[in-house]
Amino acid sequence: MSKSNLLMITTLGLVLTIVESMRFDLQSGHTKCISEDINSSAISVGKYNAVNPNEGFPLPDTHKINVRVTSPYGNNYHHVDQVDSGNFAFTAAEAGDYTTCFTALEHKPETTVAIEFEWKTGVAAKDWSKIAKKEKVEVSDCFGMYLLFNLTFYDNLFIKSTPVFATEIFFFCFAE
Repeated sequence: MSKSNLLMITTLGLVLTIVESMRFDLQSGHTKCISEDINSSAISVGKYNAVNPNEGFPLPDTHKINVRVTSPYGNNYHHVDQVDSGNFAFTAAEAGDYTTCFTALEHKPETTVAIEFEWKTGVAAKDWSKIAKKEKVEVSDCFGMYLLFNLTFYDNLFIKSTPVFATEIFFFCFAE
C-alpha cells in the first residue's frame, strides 16, 4: 500500500462521521439511553418523536416522554419533560460518550411508546442544503463535501482499482 493511500485511509478514519437513525419501543415508566462517542468541538444534532399509534387522531397523553442529553462529565445539553417530539443541537465541549436518555411517563395500564430518533455528528450534522453560494462555502466545508463524495467510492475503506476524483467539487469550491 502506498503512503498516499495510507494517508487517505487515515484521514478518512479521523473524519469519519456517525449517523444513527433508529426506532425503538419504550414501556411506560422505563428509560432507554443511547450513547455516542463524540470528539471535542464536533457538531451534534438530534431529532426525536413519539410515534402516534392512531394516525389521524391527536397523540394520547400516554405517549409523552422526557428527554435528557448529557456530556461525559454529566453536563446537561438538552432536557425537556412531557413532550411528544423535539430536537437538539450542540458543539461538544469535551470528547467522550454523550448520552441521550428517553423516559416514558408511568401509566396504568402500562403502554408502549414507539420512538423515532435520529442523531448525527460531525460532517453528517452539517445541513448541506443551506449552502447556496460558493462565497459562503468555507474550505473545511469543501473538504467535507470532497470526503463525502469519495466515501461512495470506497468499500470498507479499501480503495477500488479505478481512482475517481471529485473535480466538480474542487472547481465549485476553489474557482474564482
